[in-house]
Amino acid sequence: MTAKVLLCRCEDVTLDEVEEAIAKGHRDLESVKRYTGFGTGWCQGKQCVNLCARVLYARTGEAPTLPFTPRPPFHPVPLGALASLAQDSEDDDA
Repeated sequence: MTAKVLLCRCEDVTLDEVEEAIAKGHRDLESVKRYTGFGTGWCQGKQCVNLCARVLYARTGEAPTLPFTPRPPFHPVPLGALASLAQDSEDDDA
């Protein structure tokens, strides 16, 4: 039944995948993230890091120390906002 439990909705990472990563020796959030891909979706881990940390603690008995390394953009940025930056810089050149 654990194969159907989603821990990361953005990247469709299941409880079974996180448990497999732990069984293969990944003992911290960063290495579990690199193995499974959790926390790399649009929310950048805001929804799933706590769930994965709880599973890691429950399976290893070790409390996770630091969250994984965030990658830019730290907060999701709409593509329209990025596109408007290009238009603004073209208007400045005129």
